[in-house]
Amino acid sequence: MPVQATATDEARALLRRLGADRIPHPGGTLLAHLERVRIQLALWDARPALQLAGFCHAFYGTDGFPTVLLPLDRRTELASVTGAEAEAIVHFYASCDREATYPHLLEPRFRDRFTGRTYAPDLVLRRDFAELTAANELDLARRDPAFREQWGPELLALFSRFRPLLSQFAWQDTLAVLHTP
Repeated sequence: MPVQATATDEARALLRRLGADRIPHPGGTLLAHLERVRIQLALWDARPALQLAGFCHAFYGTDGFPTVLLPLDRRTELASVTGAEAEAIVHFYASCDREATYPHLLEPRFRDRFTGRTYAPDLVLRRDFAELTAANELDLARRDPAFREQWGPELLALFSRFRPLLSQFAWQDTLAVLHTP
């Protein structure tokens, strides 16, 4: 009897079909980075939808990584693999206008870079966003000493502001990776 593929397996297959295993990224390939982010979120006890969103967070590109694997008009393809909740987190993460949002996420105020709309997302979505942002950036800081040296202080300040939204596990890792005595 064949083993049923999990959503993670299906997402991995889709990522490979779209070339994520061939796209350079700090620490190897985009696919390797996405795997590490997923694993990090699992280690932080994130719920399955957030882990899967972490694995897929680059599908629509981001404000900091413009490579698009899937255009927004094909969101249903990702949702059919990940489920609606994980896809919505991926879309929310990708839509963030970082410059406009980072200073105001606790207020809450979020600017969508795709639409230009500013709105107040709910607390669960903001927590997911903060946790995913930490997992993503800490992976880069762990892999690339030059990145950590250049961006570490700014990231520590950002995650210090995000602290009310981060899990204890994420906060502890933030301090372990970014805090310099």
